[in-house]
Parts: sequence; structure tokens; C-alpha cells
Amino acid sequence: MRVINFNAGPAGLPLPALERAREELLDFQNSGMSIMEHSHRGKEYEAVHNEAISLLTELLGIPATHQVLFLQGGASQQFAQVPMNFLKPEASADYLMTGVWSEKAFDEAKYYGKPRIAGTTINSENRYTRVPRQAEMMLDPEAAYVHMTSNNTIYGTQWHAFPETGNVPLVADMSSDLLWKPIDVSRFAFLYAGAQKNVGPSGIVLIVLHKDFMAKGSTEIPKIFRYSTYAENNSLYNTPPTFAIYLCRNVLAWIKDVGGLKQLEKWNREKGELLYAAIDRHPDFYRAPVEKESRSYMNAVFRLPTEALDTTFVAEAKKAGMVGLKGHRLSGGIRVSMYNAVTVDNVKALVSFMDQFAQKHG
Repeated sequence: MRVINFNAGPAGLPLPALERAREELLDFQNSGMSIMEHSHRGKEYEAVHNEAISLLTELLGIPATHQVLFLQGGASQQFAQVPMNFLKPEASADYLMTGVWSEKAFDEAKYYGKPRIAGTTINSENRYTRVPRQAEMMLDPEAAYVHMTSNNTIYGTQWHAFPETGNVPLVADMSSDLLWKPIDVSRFAFLYAGAQKNVGPSGIVLIVLHKDFMAKGSTEIPKIFRYSTYAENNSLYNTPPTFAIYLCRNVLAWIKDVGGLKQLEKWNREKGELLYAAIDRHPDFYRAPVEKESRSYMNAVFRLPTEALDTTFVAEAKKAGMVGLKGHRLSGGIRVSMYNAVTVDNVKALVSFMDQFAQKHG
């Protein structure tokens, strides 16, 4: 029996996407072999590859000004590859600090140019409980770009209104909330997302970048690290992780089948409202550190009165068929990751468990 998977990543995948893979695993479209065994230059795989790009373009409404790329190395590699391409040694880039991943991105940029912190909400306890407000940002109109992390998996905060950056290109790490709802892609010069939250399995990162911004990339770095190299070769410059892209195709097809991003947003908001209502019903038992206007619909974090109760909560939830609820090692407590594959009924089951647990131990 499958468990209810609240893991932060690699996260659960929609069951129809997995069932499709199971049906096609040994013999893809009567070809006599698995998609994993097909050449990335062959017509069978190329059709899957192009369908994945087409589906993502359709679902996000990606304009012709932008291009989709599939890369390896995950989002963490992009922390370095973005400044490697777009930050010259004498230039500056603005970084908005909202958690661990934005800190890591900032640190990598130091190797290539002069990044500056243009906004941060870290508190006296070295934690982040909200995202910066527009008036708190000190943006440089001469910056090479502004970098943000749209959702913060560890601290449970999320941007619900993207920053206004004027003429400065906006770069976003959307690893943990891409495809949770419709967005205006034209607002971004560059967005990237590790697939293992909402889009597919680990091992692949999705990139959507403006072609004019891409043209500004350095030509003094190895070709393998230039975005233009992948763009010119339809992300087939070298052998891509073909099975990961195949599974992304399956997930994207599922999203389209269920009604697209508007339907996902409806479900995701319902899940968030259910869970946060349960937390707020027991304010003396479930302590949520994130300010309400910055609460994440993807990763909800809270603590119980004692660490011992945190541990008991995770253990009893596992017995009830719910896994992945232990908080990150840096923040502790409980973390509920409600990505697209988590259903409304899954969250209702957790909420029922939370109410009973509070009555039993409160």
C-alpha cells in the first residue's frame, strides 16, 4: 500500500504519471525496449523530449521571447552557473536573502563578481519568518540582475507578490513552487527549478530564460557551462537524463489532463487553508513561526510544545501511513510539504490526525 508522502524532495509523483511509466517501462510504444535504452538522438526519445518542452510552454504560457532548457546538476549548480554566465568580475548583482538556498546562491556568486544583499529578513535567532517587502529592498538600478528564491522549503516562507525590479533582469530559483499556480513568465529574465518537487524526479533542472538575457552570457567560459550551447542544441548538446525528462513529460501531461495550473492552484490553496486552519485552531499546541502573509502553500512548518512531542508526532503519523513530516535539520519541528502530487484528501487525513493528536497530547 502506498503511503501519503509529505517529503520535501525528492517528493511524491502523481500516481497516473508513475503508472504510465510502469506500463511503458519495458517496451516503449512497441519499440522493443525501454525509453531509458533509446538513443537521445533517436526519433522515439526526441518526440518525448519535444513534447515535454511543448507541454511546459503551454502550461506556463511561455512567450516566444523565452526558451526552455533541460540541464543536469540541479538548482545548486545554477547558483554558480548563473553568475558564471551573467556576472562580470567588476559588476554587482542584487540578492534577496530569504533562506538557506538564497544564502548558498549568494555565496557562489562571490567567485565571479560582487554580489550584494539587497534585502533580508533574517532575525535575531538566525531564522527567516517572512519575505522582504518592496519598501525594504535596496535595489541597485545598475545591477546585472536581481536574484530571488520564490519559495523557501526549510523555513516555510513564500513570495506571493514578486519584487518589482524596474529594468534590472529578475532571476528566480523556483525549485519548490514552479507549477503550483499560473505565473507571468515575462516578468522573469531567467527562472530555474530542480524538478524533484513539482515537476518530476531528481536529476534534472528546468530553465526558462529570455533570449535577449541569454545573449548577454559570457563567451569566455567553457561551452558546457554556457546556456547558449544548450539553447542552440535543444538541450541535446550532450546526453541528457532521458528517463528523468520522460517522467517530467508524464507529470506535465497529467497536469494538463486535470485542468492545468488554474486547477492546481485551486487545489493547492485549499490544501494550504485546511492545514493552516488546523494549526491556528490549536495555537498553544502547534506553533507556526511564519508571519501569515508569507506562509508557504508548498511547505508549512510548525513546532509542538517540546522536541519529544515533535518526535512522537512524526512516529505516530508514520504509523498512520503519513511520511516525510520531520522538519529540516536546521529548523527542527514539523514540515508538511504539499506539492502538486499531494491531494486535498491527503491533507484532510493529516488535519484529522493533527486534531486528534492535539486532543490526546495537549
